[in-house]
Amino acid sequence: MAPALIIACGALARELTAVIGANGWQHVQVQCLPAELHNRPEKIPEAVRAKIHAARGRFAHILVAYADCGTGGLLDRVLEAESVERLPGAHCYEFYAGTPAFMALADAEPGSFYLTDFLVRHFDRLVIRELGIERHPELASQYFGNYRRLVYLAQHEDAHLRALAEQAAERLGLAFEYRFTGYGDLERSVIRFQRGALSDPSAE
Repeated sequence: MAPALIIACGALARELTAVIGANGWQHVQVQCLPAELHNRPEKIPEAVRAKIHAARGRFAHILVAYADCGTGGLLDRVLEAESVERLPGAHCYEFYAGTPAFMALADAEPGSFYLTDFLVRHFDRLVIRELGIERHPELASQYFGNYRRLVYLAQHEDAHLRALAEQAAERLGLAFEYRFTGYGDLERSVIRFQRGALSDPSAE
């Protein structure tokens, strides 16, 4: 079977590996870019393009496991030029929650800050340290002053992660809301990608 590649944000590595393992897809590989790129979204499109070019000739099928992720459509321009599909939605929060549920959350409270399992695990590194709040606590009010609540979109029902998410909300001075999503549209999109690869005659 022809090898297939998922080029992914590092924040999705654990979940993608779990989906692939659960389905026994030994021909599907995952290559990740650093999750820290979310703090510099303008760098995501060219980083993804470089991964695609490096994979050409070695993989018959490629999926990009990013949403738009703050690139303002620039990632889609790269993927259109490269004829590669990505996950649907504007943010990973959207495909975890599902678009209707995510839009309802955003409409109910536009000032929502979202965490996933990955972001809960790495909250101190990716939020507190990366944004300089550890050195300058006063920056928290500047970054999060317009937010009203923290919504934890959980991929696993884990009491420890939930407690850490509640602590994060308290640290930022935000109301806390918990939603269990599982893998949501992430899993469904990967399964569709796999089916598409299998139905392609060149995959034989």
